[in-house]
Amino acid sequence: MSIRNPDQRVGVFVDVQNLYYSARNMYNARVNFNAVLDAAVADRRLIRAVAYVIEADEPQEKTFFEALDKAGFEVKKKPLQTWASGHQKGDWDVGIAMDIIKMMNKLDVVVLASGDGDFVPLLEYLQMMGQFTETLAFGKSCSGKVKELTDYFVDLDDAPKQYLMPIKVHKTTRKA
Repeated sequence: MSIRNPDQRVGVFVDVQNLYYSARNMYNARVNFNAVLDAAVADRRLIRAVAYVIEADEPQEKTFFEALDKAGFEVKKKPLQTWASGHQKGDWDVGIAMDIIKMMNKLDVVVLASGDGDFVPLLEYLQMMGQFTETLAFGKSCSGKVKELTDYFVDLDDAPKQYLMPIKVHKTTRKA
């Protein structure tokens, strides 16, 4: 367990797609990103909080991005890529890793909000450099190696009511 103190300078880096799909697939719910940010900062000095999102031209997208901004995140956007084959891809793994590496000298704690195993080399590098790391993710869908490598792991599965919100279903009425 980490020794958290109010003097620690914290950077929070959120892989929005990773948390979004974990919450949707395991709980049929949405992530409460305000609660995730609160847990990540934990009454310490927030230096920077970045939410990395993929723009897919969805109707609710703009409102969601604005909510992240209001919560205190700098929102970094990248368009969804579509190849001629129809295959689509959108991820921020390299961008997140580069931002963390660029910021780490200004931070006492790097908080990664993602359970993606693609971050294992980043966590190995940060560990080698002596950087303290914390990871917030849904434990059931988090890479075991990520859990092993991070200095302090916050399992969002331990408090689903705190970190999740129900998906709003729009009911349609039928007339007989």
